[in-house]
Amino acid sequence: MEAGLEATHKDRAEVRRKTLKKALNQRYLYFMILPAIAIVITFNYVPLFGWVIAFVNYRPGFSLWQAEWTGLEQFRSFFMQSDDYIHVLRNTLAMNIGSLFFNLVSAFFFTILLNEIRIKLFGKIIQTATFFPFFVSWVIIYTLVNALFAPSSGAINETLVSWGVLEEGLNILGDKKYSWPLMILLGNWKYLGYNTVIFLAAIAAISNEEYEAADIEGANRFQKARYITIPNLMPTAIVLLILNSGWVLNSSLESFFLFTNTANWETMEVFDMYIYKFGLQLLNYPYATAVGIMKTFASILLLLTVNTIAKKSTGKSIL
Repeated sequence: MEAGLEATHKDRAEVRRKTLKKALNQRYLYFMILPAIAIVITFNYVPLFGWVIAFVNYRPGFSLWQAEWTGLEQFRSFFMQSDDYIHVLRNTLAMNIGSLFFNLVSAFFFTILLNEIRIKLFGKIIQTATFFPFFVSWVIIYTLVNALFAPSSGAINETLVSWGVLEEGLNILGDKKYSWPLMILLGNWKYLGYNTVIFLAAIAAISNEEYEAADIEGANRFQKARYITIPNLMPTAIVLLILNSGWVLNSSLESFFLFTNTANWETMEVFDMYIYKFGLQLLNYPYATAVGIMKTFASILLLLTVNTIAKKSTGKSIL
């Protein structure tokens, strides 16, 4: 018995020694990653101490620690003293879930089609053209959309009216019925190339032996895509779905800040715009912080839920 315990202790000591030696050999890699860790801690974890604002009656210009304790009053206000959460949650989920699935599905099939292009130069041109919008700021995107679709002066609206297709230009930027499809399509246009690169990396990891075996069996291009490419892409698609599910309640504040106006705010006000309005415009910091806290915990719960469902149904997960 004692000999067995002694052997166990020796094994553990050997594992610790090897781990320490490996860490020492890779010390320069750890030093390189230190700035990234510092940035994450500074901008992602240190601000969490500001959550205390949600539980006190804080006002700008006064000490946070002398503010009156209010407990869960701000959280109750969001659900019980107004019905804002109804349209805010509806808008956020409608646009973000729509964008999530539309972006992944379109990138998934676009990658398969792009992979089937036999002229490599032509494929590279298409890939570059679709990846370029990822680097375009939302300010420029709004300027382009306004120049093309402004009701009276937009190039496309003027053309359609002059051809007699429309009697008057479509108010895509102002009419609230266009808000959801507009933001979903613009997001897809902007992020299609980025998501495609991730799927192309997954295709590059597929062994050529699988395709060679399929050629020997006489499989055509459609069959190889169906039985080799698509099954090998599914794990990547599931991981992206899980990761992006945690961002369903988060929106690009810049894009919604630009595209929201007095005519369409009812269908464009998402959580981030709602928090911005109460926090920086109305200076109601406790209420805005409380909404932000609820959004954070809801996002974590949603991520864990999707991860659990994916693990049970497909065996793939990130946790």
